[in-house]
Amino acid sequence: MKKIILLLSCTISIGFINAQKHEFLNPPKFDDADLSKEKSGLDANAPAEILYKSLHFMVDGSTGNLLKKVYYRVKIYNKDKAEDWLNLEIPLYQNGSSQETLSKMKAFTYNLENGNVVPTKVDKSSKYKSKENKYTNITKFAFPNVKNGSVLEYQYEITSPFLYAIPEILIETDTPSLYTEYILENPLNISYNVNYTGDLEPKYRMVQDKTLYGMDYKTYRFGYENLKGFKTEKFVKNDRNYRTKISAELHSTNFRELKLYSSSWEQIKKRLYEDEDFGSELKKTKLAKDNMPAGISDLKGDTEKADAIFKYVQKTFTWNNDRGVTTDQGLKKLVETKTGNAAEINLFLVMMLREAGLNSDPVLISTVSNGIINLASPNVSNLNFVIAAVKTKEGYHLLDATSKQSSMDQLPPRDWNHFGILLSKEKVQQLQMENLKPSYTYLTVHAKMNEEGSISGTYSDKDTGAYAMFAKESYDDNAEKYKKQYKENFTIDFTDIDSKVLENGDFESTMKFTSNNLIDKVGKKIIINPMLFLSKTTNEFDQADERKYPIDFIAPFTRTKKIVLELPEGYTVEALPKDKKIITDDKEIAYEYVAGQNGNTLEITSTTTVSSADYPKEYYPAFKQIWGTASKSENQVISLIKK
Repeated sequence: MKKIILLLSCTISIGFINAQKHEFLNPPKFDDADLSKEKSGLDANAPAEILYKSLHFMVDGSTGNLLKKVYYRVKIYNKDKAEDWLNLEIPLYQNGSSQETLSKMKAFTYNLENGNVVPTKVDKSSKYKSKENKYTNITKFAFPNVKNGSVLEYQYEITSPFLYAIPEILIETDTPSLYTEYILENPLNISYNVNYTGDLEPKYRMVQDKTLYGMDYKTYRFGYENLKGFKTEKFVKNDRNYRTKISAELHSTNFRELKLYSSSWEQIKKRLYEDEDFGSELKKTKLAKDNMPAGISDLKGDTEKADAIFKYVQKTFTWNNDRGVTTDQGLKKLVETKTGNAAEINLFLVMMLREAGLNSDPVLISTVSNGIINLASPNVSNLNFVIAAVKTKEGYHLLDATSKQSSMDQLPPRDWNHFGILLSKEKVQQLQMENLKPSYTYLTVHAKMNEEGSISGTYSDKDTGAYAMFAKESYDDNAEKYKKQYKENFTIDFTDIDSKVLENGDFESTMKFTSNNLIDKVGKKIIINPMLFLSKTTNEFDQADERKYPIDFIAPFTRTKKIVLELPEGYTVEALPKDKKIITDDKEIAYEYVAGQNGNTLEITSTTTVSSADYPKEYYPAFKQIWGTASKSENQVISLIKK
């Protein structure tokens, strides 16, 4: 089927002005009336509201530093639901001896007490620093004395030696905003690609050459008024892709000569292959030769060789969870320690495949949490991961050895994000990455019903493919929380929960249960839903407003629920539930419900099949209908009567 991929990105390359009467970088005076406001005029249910937001980025022509100036004023209506605003985190980056510095920081909480405005300053003792990784330190502080009705105000400045990428700024956030502005200013001999993504148009905008700070500058200024909070939708992998946002990346400098940084993907490939942490590492072929598994040369097919090398790298090396497109410690250290970042493991895989005579190249991607690649504006800062590609007579196969459960063309869920950039020696290619391999979920209950009303048995939840990897990641993040979800989702007292990866890479959780709340007695009859706790109680496709964004499931999937229920002696089923089958005309989505009886044992099976990983928004009504049908079928009840 045809897929609709929405790329809402463009590069601003025209000059326009409609802001002569609007003054940017002019914070309004504090208005005491803001403290008396009881709700937002943009969204009466909003727990907070941005009164003023200014993000100002300026390249200092005299020092060559990037100055980041931030100013926020935020009204708190419900502090219990506005926790994100009560604590502030400011990341500061460093690379070697180069690092960002924080200055000119002021932060206050304002309250109205006995008719008077009372400010409380953030004390230095409430601030603390934490090291996120080798490149990032975070300064954190909590606002004091926050109440419902408080106004928070803070401003700070960061001096940065890193000019390459201007941080991406969300214009559309979950919090409504009365006014938001974005300003970027750079000397004319330093040029940026400014990427504007999303639907919202600024009310005030100015893009022009202008004399600023005694020099000739290019200025980009965008002002927005009365922005409602962004409304999320279910089955969207990363809604950041569809929010209005602005980012910028260094395109070129022109001091004594013109130097290009991100003019094309070819230019980026050239720069990476010259980089000592990328291209130079791929030249260390002796490492590949010395570590080649025995017997590879005896294998005949390219696919067989590639799979054997992939499994060797996957089994031998462990990912340290660091992403990035360049190596950190290098491939020699990887071989010594058996641990490395994504670039080290998958670049080593590429090198091994090449050493075996296979056609292999690295592929740069942006993971799901990092957002979709902006193909129209080539840049490295938008990319954060490296995987491997090998070309055989069947075409390109994709490999990611950072996951112990992945296989050829079966990548972790984080990798499937529409596009990849293949850096072959001959040319750059844009790969459309679509997960075609289905994942299977098997939910199985074997239970026995006792006459007094209790039901006991076993439950198994098994996932394959991408869904198995997703489950394993969730389990690794917090094993106790993962197990606890079963009791919370089903309100069943599960015991002996055992979650593990099976030999074939599937992920399965098994457990026991006993419940006294699954049946009702009406006179001499026993009323029960034979789906037990696996019935679909809600329709996830319940959006009342028109769907705006594509529907994404990570992978094609088939979910099978099977309940084998042994009835108590002496009881018979008055009437079995009605079977049901529904399928779309193009056979993309299907649902089937089947009920059967063998002696005193009932067997109920429901199967949901979705044939593609993602769908355009026009499919939403079909999903809504089929999910609604599934809910009705799975909520059928039966009556048991004593013979």
